[in-house]
Amino acid sequence: MSEQRHALFLHLSSGGEPLIFSLSERAAKSLGPRLPVLMASGGVDTPELADGTSAAINFGHVASAHLDSLPAHVRVYGTPNNRGHGFGAN
Repeated sequence: MSEQRHALFLHLSSGGEPLIFSLSERAAKSLGPRLPVLMASGGVDTPELADGTSAAINFGHVASAHLDSLPAHVRVYGTPNNRGHGFGAN
């Protein structure tokens, strides 16, 4: 069985396409119960992404947010990259 890939979907107040972040397992578990409070208060949070980086999110600019899972082939912000960096990367 494949592992579940957790994602945070943000629909900004300004409109446009949603922002999607691939979350670490720990961040998904932590953010789930806190998401309603962050949305209600317009707080700022920095969840850990699946690639080990983090993103600062100001929920005061978010109209709606939810957690979901991603299919294996989808790449979004924070998706781990097994490739190297720079021009010589394959």
